Amino acid sequence: MHWFLPTRGDSRDVGPATTDRGHNAAALRRRPTLDYLGAVAQAAEQAGFAAVLTPTGSGCEDAWVTCAALLDRTRRLHFLVAFRPGFIAPVLAAQQAASFQRLSGGRLRLNVVAGGDPVEQRAYGDFADHDARYARTAEFLEVVRRCFAGERFDLAGEHVRVEGAGLTNPPDVVPPVYLGGASGPAEDVAAKYVDTYLTWGEPPTMVAERLDRVREKAAAQGRTVRFGIRLHVVSRDTPEQAWAEADRMLAGMPAHAVAATQERFARMDSVGQARMASLHGGSAGDGARSLEVAPNLWAGIGLVREGAATALVGSHEQVAARITEYADLGFDEFVLSGYPHLEEAWRVGEEVLPLLR
Repeated sequence: MHWFLPTRGDSRDVGPATTDRGHNAAALRRRPTLDYLGAVAQAAEQAGFAAVLTPTGSGCEDAWVTCAALLDRTRRLHFLVAFRPGFIAPVLAAQQAASFQRLSGGRLRLNVVAGGDPVEQRAYGDFADHDARYARTAEFLEVVRRCFAGERFDLAGEHVRVEGAGLTNPPDVVPPVYLGGASGPAEDVAAKYVDTYLTWGEPPTMVAERLDRVREKAAAQGRTVRFGIRLHVVSRDTPEQAWAEADRMLAGMPAHAVAATQERFARMDSVGQARMASLHGGSAGDGARSLEVAPNLWAGIGLVREGAATALVGSHEQVAARITEYADLGFDEFVLSGYPHLEEAWRVGEEVLPLLR
């Protein structure tokens, strides 16, 4: 069970988690200072979470720098650092990872993000299209894996070329690699290179077929992979209290923010983002319950937030039951979050995690 670091800002209200292009101002009342993020990380650690996912994007604090700065404020917590292969050379990424592992005592996990919003990608100087980004990610991970293995090698790919590559001091503990993506190319890269394949919180019937495909593709490579799912949580003592909170969150999403967010999604080439958007259709509907797309699964978060766009809403017992159902499908890891992330880390840790144990 993992938690989330809100490196763009935090609040009781929902807003974008990674982008600097439009936002709900109320969602940024708490600035992502080192003290605040340290408090979230410490709460997650003490509440029983294994790691925190730290996102990447133009609106966030840099994940590598932030997580390195938080090492001294935690003792056991692992850091799932998100980064984009198109923005960093693979040997340098392997070197950074090896340094982080040594300095942290082996508390690094790597979340490789192939891309997302083409407008944001181009702002960083990356003009590769969707399939090219995943082809580049495969070559990137080939280099990183061989660096971790202590090899000295050459590689001449379509997107990555190195000569005499390798690490003088590879990590003693190789950090696990995570990757998400709902497209065929994403599944192919995951099957061949990653340890944990991540999905966003789709309804169980919608996501089960993807797990089966990735299992089959990994088996064809002589591998097995773990599966992780990213979900928000609105967990309260009673279902009525939880859905009242979802209604409050929905009421705090300005119409202009919803419209701007859906316009941004429409231009994106992310298959996963399109699948998330299909759950709510860009409309707030008639109250939170009108966007319940599976038992206790609410799609309202995605009206103003990119990426993970669904929340488990219900009593602590209902939330634990839904997590158990996803585990029965084959999910091994859960990356949870709630608004605000500080208080909700404690609530979920104290009320939901003991039910799962």
